[in-house]
Amino acid sequence: MSRMRITIAEAHGSTPREVGAAMLVDAKGRFTGTIGGGALEWQALAEAQRLLQSGEIRREMRFALGPDLGQCCGGRVTLSFERVEGETRLEKPEATPVLIFGAGHVGRALVLALAPLPFAVRWIDPRPNAFPQAFPPNATPVAPTDPVTEIASAGAGSLVLILTHSHALDLALCDAALRRDDLPFVGVIGSATKRARFLSQLRSMGHGGDALTRLTCPIGIKDLGSKEPAFIAAGVAVQLLQEKAKQAATEKASRGIHARTAR
Repeated sequence: MSRMRITIAEAHGSTPREVGAAMLVDAKGRFTGTIGGGALEWQALAEAQRLLQSGEIRREMRFALGPDLGQCCGGRVTLSFERVEGETRLEKPEATPVLIFGAGHVGRALVLALAPLPFAVRWIDPRPNAFPQAFPPNATPVAPTDPVTEIASAGAGSLVLILTHSHALDLALCDAALRRDDLPFVGVIGSATKRARFLSQLRSMGHGGDALTRLTCPIGIKDLGSKEPAFIAAGVAVQLLQEKAKQAATEKASRGIHARTAR
């Protein structure tokens, strides 16, 4: 079956989606994915159907969102249209590895909150029967005898969330994670009191300011109106998305520096 892939090839100024955002459209106008909705997407869908009927293979179109489409974004985009055949799927964003220590109420809510998001979750709890029978496909439950060993084998850039049944285990995991300088986010469930106690204990264990700046405790976003697990999980999911975006911006800036240096 022929379909048309619509991709944002260029984006300048304020636009509803970023470069690389894509959707697939068939001849009847059925689609998956999105390039941001609104008049831009509506016109792109119509153009994709026209191209499929005409037999055209590829095309580019440029839009000034304000003057051309009346959208208040005000930016400019270039759309690439390309005919594809067969069981083509949209590429998913690269999944950032996340280690979640603890399969209690918040851990379970957090795994569900991260299910539709670009994260690869390693879910760790040593207790027998800690995990539910069903869990999202992006989560891998493991039950090591010593959860602290999971820190050493974590990939660089992994995000770490610590919410176990034991404060002593939380501290041991936090200590191990902060001894690595390539784990940018170490989050611990708790309170302001727990944070103060952990900072004091971690300093006595030899951790300095640079390491402690990577500690987020308590995790989540304040003022969501509830401490229910689902609310906490929603706030933590936002924090992880912010951290993922920060990493992407840092990598992009680094590539730009290297490119300029190589000239």
